[in-house]
Amino acid sequence: MNSPKQNGSWRRSRRLCGVGLFVAGALGALAAPGAAFAAENLPPLQPLVQDLQTGSRPCASGADKAYVPTPPTVSAVLYDPEEDNQPAEANLVKGEFEAWWTGPDGVEQRRTHTTPATLSGYRQQWRMPADLLADVPADTTVSWRVRADDGTATSAWSSEGTGFACDFVQDTENPAAPVVTSADYPDDGAWHDGVGVYGAFTVDSPSPDVASYVYSFIGGPQVTARPDELGGPLTIRHLPLKAAPDYLTVRALDRAGRSSGTVTHFFRVQSGRTPVARWTLADAPGSTTAAAESGPAARAGSGVTFGATAPRGTALTSTAELDGGDQAFLTPDAPAVDVRDTFAVGAWVRPSRTDRTMTVAAQDAGDSTGSGSGFALGLRVEDDRPVWSFDFAGARVSGGAPETGEWAHLLALYDVETGKAQLYVNGEPVGTAVPVEPADSAGTADSAGDLQIGRIRQDGDHRQQWQGTLGDVRAYDRVVVPDEVTQLAYRKPALLGHWSLENASDGASPEQNGGDPLRLGAGASIHRGPDGSCIPDLDPDCPDVPYALVGDGHLQLDGENGYAAAAGPVVDTSDSFTVGVVVRLADADPAGPMTVLSQAGEHTDAFKVRYDPAAHAWQLIVPHEDAAGATQSVVSQVVPADGGEGQGHQIAVVYDDASDRITLYVDGNAGADATAALPDGWRGSGALQIGRARSGDGWGEYLHGDVDEVQAYQGALRARDISGLGHGTDPCICL
Repeated sequence: MNSPKQNGSWRRSRRLCGVGLFVAGALGALAAPGAAFAAENLPPLQPLVQDLQTGSRPCASGADKAYVPTPPTVSAVLYDPEEDNQPAEANLVKGEFEAWWTGPDGVEQRRTHTTPATLSGYRQQWRMPADLLADVPADTTVSWRVRADDGTATSAWSSEGTGFACDFVQDTENPAAPVVTSADYPDDGAWHDGVGVYGAFTVDSPSPDVASYVYSFIGGPQVTARPDELGGPLTIRHLPLKAAPDYLTVRALDRAGRSSGTVTHFFRVQSGRTPVARWTLADAPGSTTAAAESGPAARAGSGVTFGATAPRGTALTSTAELDGGDQAFLTPDAPAVDVRDTFAVGAWVRPSRTDRTMTVAAQDAGDSTGSGSGFALGLRVEDDRPVWSFDFAGARVSGGAPETGEWAHLLALYDVETGKAQLYVNGEPVGTAVPVEPADSAGTADSAGDLQIGRIRQDGDHRQQWQGTLGDVRAYDRVVVPDEVTQLAYRKPALLGHWSLENASDGASPEQNGGDPLRLGAGASIHRGPDGSCIPDLDPDCPDVPYALVGDGHLQLDGENGYAAAAGPVVDTSDSFTVGVVVRLADADPAGPMTVLSQAGEHTDAFKVRYDPAAHAWQLIVPHEDAAGATQSVVSQVVPADGGEGQGHQIAVVYDDASDRITLYVDGNAGADATAALPDGWRGSGALQIGRARSGDGWGEYLHGDVDEVQAYQGALRARDISGLGHGTDPCICL
């Protein structure tokens, strides 16, 4: 039984009796003296249509009547005037429900139901029996009404006066299963185009009363959508995100909520179409044109010099340097994309300056004036700071933080299906996707003009020439999906060194691939695990030798003067890098901080990873400059000290120069407190140290414990790659 507030009838401004009267009525007690009551019984109030429900649906009639799959529960909120009844009684009221319909013989049938007396203002209901409507012909309208009875008088029926009877139809048949067809992605066992290309799927049930369809694709959400008209077909637009078999499951729902069986439409999605135009700009020095992987070759201005360095970790071998002057451009003298449809344009870019607006790529508008541009991708100065920017059809999306001399991958996307422009920087969306009015995008060019690399046309002249380096310019006539954007921007880290610390010769432990070894200090030694020649549990003479952390051996450090060091700096700490190690502390309660990894500059460490017993945590400490007492960023992860037990912990430091973040991982995990902003990493010129850190003019924070599997990369390993460190082999760093 619902309260007045729960059933929404409080709005009638007829409050229930006071709490005292409620309790008195329920218990049969006398009312408080002095209360005012009507001299004679007042009839209950006429039920209002807005207080009536057929199931969970509001009372309706005619074309708006409810359709139900089974006999419904009908209900109403009934009121008796609060002034009514004797002092010793509460306001109690019964509901008299009546339903009627025309039977198969044409004779009207009527059924009634009276509810028990209930407090005024509460919802009362009639749960129609399952067999009540057994003989009602299909598609027959059943009407019902209700009135209130206080035991002495009855109200008017809810259908009288300005009211009306509530109607419903019981639908006992499920709709027929829908048929799915698609010209773009048919169910024929063949592979079809493709990732980043929308397809239309038409869903149509032969049942005339289908009100909606429920559908989903593999890995996607369940969606409910309505056709334009009752019983009509529904067209679903779908964007495939990966090359793989896929399927659409769909079922139909009628007005009563009855469901058809589920239909599955299988289809296969092939890889996304290659760019419609692509210039790697890896041409030989002295070239005057840029060869095209697809599309026409691009004519180069005299301000373009080929043979510049390429971004490390990509497939590019070289790029093009543009000097920022009038001749700093390349153009195929033809359009690359149709800006009236979906398109994407991307490139690797490295600005030589960030204090003025510069263009990476633009396409001349093909309007009659020949003075404008269809779109522009580049760097602009906003609010006295540089940002990456994509301008299209009067809309602009911008974000990121360009840095002089630093590579970034840009990709601008306009999706005509969503009507939004989006900008990606280094594989991540920046800013907010901006809606573009269809009229604006169609009006940008009646016929597209020439693509411009390194400049934009404004007021009839080409301006905003690029000063810096460009490479791998691509143009697409489809959506470049997020996974593809990530792959385009990915820079594969390069392994610089892997020291397994299995053995040592002449005080040096070798690097796995023949690089420089790690030199061991006086308090450092290599522990070798059991050789397997005997088993202590079976042979009392077999020595009980502890196993190594990983593999056959590990480095032991005495905490006094033990350490290992590379011949020089291993990673460039001013650029993206990753260093990983496995470490086990010998003490359960170390006396002071102990460092496992560091690489020094002239005055302080560029970074160090240490265990701080006061905080019970591993800490990554990064000074902001190479100066004694410099401001530091400190991130940490709370981990109990090992006390010489267990297999230790895998520790990794990852600096991503593209996102200006440095992160500490412990056993493959990095929490919210384990990452910090580092916009200006500086180069530590000292050697990579294992087991100690800079302390004044000397060394300190010597580690007491075991160390294994030191691995160093130039480049930032992704979070999913970190767990592959520390296992004796190098992780598979795959796209």
